[in-house]
Amino acid sequence: MGVRITSWNVNGIRNPFGYQPWREKRTFEAMFDILEADIVVMQETKIQRKDLQDDMVLVPGWDVYFSLPKHKKGYAGVAIYTRNSVCMPIRAEEGIVGVLCPPNSSTKFRDLPPDQQIGGYPRPGQLAGLVDETTLDSEGRCVILEFPAFVLIGTYSPANSDGTRDDFRLGYLDALDVRIRNLIAMGKRVILTGDLNVIRSSIDTANLFERLRKEGMTVEDFFSTPSRRLFNQLIFEGNVREPRDENREMPVLWDLGRLFHPTREGMFTCWDTKKNTRPANVGSRIDYVLCSDDMKDWFCDSNIQEGLMGSDHCPVYATLKDIVTINGKEVHIRDILNPPGVFKDGVRLREWTAKDLLPLSAKLIPEFDRRRSIKDMFSKKPAAPRPTPPVPAKEPSEAASQELSKVEPSINGKADETPASQAESIASTSSPVSRATGGLKRIPSSTAPTSRPQKKTKATLTKEPSSKGQSNLMGFFKPKTTANPSKTPETKEDPKSIGGLDGSAEVETPIESSNSDEAKEASIPASSEKVFDPIESKESWSKLLGKRVLPKCEHGDDCISMVTKKPGVNRGRSFFVCSRPIGPSGQKEKGTQWRCGTFIWSSDWNGSQAS
Repeated sequence: MGVRITSWNVNGIRNPFGYQPWREKRTFEAMFDILEADIVVMQETKIQRKDLQDDMVLVPGWDVYFSLPKHKKGYAGVAIYTRNSVCMPIRAEEGIVGVLCPPNSSTKFRDLPPDQQIGGYPRPGQLAGLVDETTLDSEGRCVILEFPAFVLIGTYSPANSDGTRDDFRLGYLDALDVRIRNLIAMGKRVILTGDLNVIRSSIDTANLFERLRKEGMTVEDFFSTPSRRLFNQLIFEGNVREPRDENREMPVLWDLGRLFHPTREGMFTCWDTKKNTRPANVGSRIDYVLCSDDMKDWFCDSNIQEGLMGSDHCPVYATLKDIVTINGKEVHIRDILNPPGVFKDGVRLREWTAKDLLPLSAKLIPEFDRRRSIKDMFSKKPAAPRPTPPVPAKEPSEAASQELSKVEPSINGKADETPASQAESIASTSSPVSRATGGLKRIPSSTAPTSRPQKKTKATLTKEPSSKGQSNLMGFFKPKTTANPSKTPETKEDPKSIGGLDGSAEVETPIESSNSDEAKEASIPASSEKVFDPIESKESWSKLLGKRVLPKCEHGDDCISMVTKKPGVNRGRSFFVCSRPIGPSGQKEKGTQWRCGTFIWSSDWNGSQAS
């Protein structure tokens, strides 16, 4: 079966739930089951600490580690979910250079004792110094987990949008390269996964040669730009123009997607949603699962899941074999994905407990600590006695001893071993269930007979309006008819009249008969009122507003409305274009099945123009 590592830029942690198949159950547990993943690395969660919700953190059977932006709202963010039944990290860090601090600590990750840190932090002089180290780790772009088998780096690399953040982008990739090389030099295996926002070769993007021809750039120059050159020097079989940079003489990571599909075309993981290029598969491959050379043979499969919707990216994954070879010896992968003593020869020796949580786990955030998910509350009921209605006792001491015998088994499973005073204190502090059970003891036995008639009186009084029923909608706006006050004290004072169903009927009968005339009078004017007709209202609004008429494109289809976002005088103006996706050429085409050249400003369109 293997262990699957899945990476997905979700473009908002809840964004996939608007698409099939995620919208059916809308839970992360169901999502991970559909992905068939054991480790899920998400990028662009686009949330802050205050936005965390129970369903994101308290996923049954899963642990989660977040790196969220410190200042920007709705930006970046990385999360790694791990399945407790399969793997359990031994260390966890946030950030790529180690300048952040663990929760509830003022010591930076890189300043922790050697046995508590992952290691491989950039040393003085190793980084280019383009960006401050604290700034690099403040945008929620990296989570690092260490297992006994390897170090897993989940990252979201800055994008090359408009060129204003080229220094930050290059500085982050430089820090990532240095950290990986340092870890491998320490003898640790490394898996790098996430949205790196870099293409490695011409086969990994659509229409590259045509675009370069229009820009007057050669392919060699294109892949020699700083970010692409740095990335290609990091991976084996990279497209690098010699000579290589200093301290990057040797590649250290394998691209698992290309390792299993070396010549596959159209293996794209990201598409332009504004141009709707996904149907024609006009995109790029910028999401990766990479591994160090010493564990290349551990994987049995790696691929993309382009059919799964939910984002402008698709999931990518790599699957580890059940049994791997280390120094010529076969080892079960689960044995080295967990701390010692959890698995042996692929068989679990002990279950996961809350004591296994690492300080960075989101389950230890104060608002989620010692909490359970709603599903767990219903599926795993606490062992407590069912509450029973109080029974009148002859002596208070006898009642107390009976209640104590009910409380003690729920605490320690034994009877007659704890004094009554200790049982009361334990029941008041152990759990909500114990408090509720202990509360029954504090009710004096002398009040028990009087409490029963009060409950039945309440039931009798609430039964009266249900027998009458709501005659019509106008009844909500009419004064309520009240019972004769002279009858109410009699029902409370005479327990015999409410001792059973017959007694309840005797109390209700005279009340209904006394108010029957009033009820009839109230229903007569109500029936003469005009009833609200939703169909008539809808027709009147339709006549008033009318149906919006959309212009037709060259294919005869309805156009779609879009808004200009480019800076300039037309920014914010809406316009109509063909609803079909862009074709493989990347341009509007005439006489084909792809998007035509229809363009109409909304301000120039009048619905009467439609034929």
